[in-house]
Amino acid sequence: MNTVERAEAIAEAAVPFTALLGPTRPADLLAWVEAELGNRGALDGWVPHGAGKSKATAPAAILHVVSGNTPHAALQSLVGGLLLGSRNLVKLPRGGLIEVDEFAGRLPEALRALVETSETMPDDWLIRADAVIVYGSDETVASLRARVPAGRTFLGYGHKVSLGIVWDDPGFDSCPDAARDASLFDQQGCLSPHVFYVREARPGFAREYAETLAGEMDKFNRTHPRGPLTVEEKAEIANLRAAYRFRAAGDLRVGLWEGGAQMDWTVIYEEDSWFPASCLNRVIFVKPLPEDMASAIGPAADHIGAVGLQPCTEELADRFGALRPSRFCPVGRMQEPPWTWHNGGTARLAPLVKWVDFEP
Repeated sequence: MNTVERAEAIAEAAVPFTALLGPTRPADLLAWVEAELGNRGALDGWVPHGAGKSKATAPAAILHVVSGNTPHAALQSLVGGLLLGSRNLVKLPRGGLIEVDEFAGRLPEALRALVETSETMPDDWLIRADAVIVYGSDETVASLRARVPAGRTFLGYGHKVSLGIVWDDPGFDSCPDAARDASLFDQQGCLSPHVFYVREARPGFAREYAETLAGEMDKFNRTHPRGPLTVEEKAEIANLRAAYRFRAAGDLRVGLWEGGAQMDWTVIYEEDSWFPASCLNRVIFVKPLPEDMASAIGPAADHIGAVGLQPCTEELADRFGALRPSRFCPVGRMQEPPWTWHNGGTARLAPLVKWVDFEP
């Protein structure tokens, strides 16, 4: 199969997974190849390069180590490997990922034969793999990086957090979109916001934004219920709520909105600007936008994934460029990166291929 044929087959298999992958048409996948390799035919034959020509060579085998809380990342990684035409060795988390199994089952035989999955790491996979892609904690990424043989390509995607900045929204129009960003995937992904910083158009505006957001979180939950919680996750949310409920009782600088008997969502408002690490599962903070964002972000500055902006303008992206995220995007699209997105600030296909030059 050539690149166009692979793109068409992958797009067909991806039809039921739009909620996880976003639009996945053949044109989207081919645009991704062209954006990173310069020519959609670079994997299939010689293409112009300088005074001569070049051809891209894909890895014979790619090892994907994926985590259980982000099935969308697992599918995106597998799609990239299949698009290149490589064999894909997919190390699944314990218990597997039904989404990966279902997607692979929809592929035509020629592509399905390029997918091997296992919940344990076979002894020979690190040796067979020409490239290794790892999603997980910083510790997991570092551990596997140390085990990869010299000369192999390694792409590691560790811990990331995201945030939103509401610069101008007098009518709270972005609140439904903010609720969606804070709810999709139950906040498990690196593009899930932990906090929305709101510029105070008038005194108390950020608190009003938090209250409006709470209403939208409830509306979203009615049509998109949160997934089940573990005992530990329930305890963490309950403890957090109790602490803020106590503070909010006697301090107008703190607010708490709790949704659902099953701890479906939580919105917390507080006036201090320090970046909070959410305990996830639809627990979102709202804070007034500080003058000094760098100080507010603190140690999280090295782990910023995406920044959602309202409104999303180049001027605002430049204003907050010191945050160094891999994406600026509109509030409401934080969880839907395009295929051409530079995850972690780097290309996702280009580092995997090797180039051969032909000089006539």
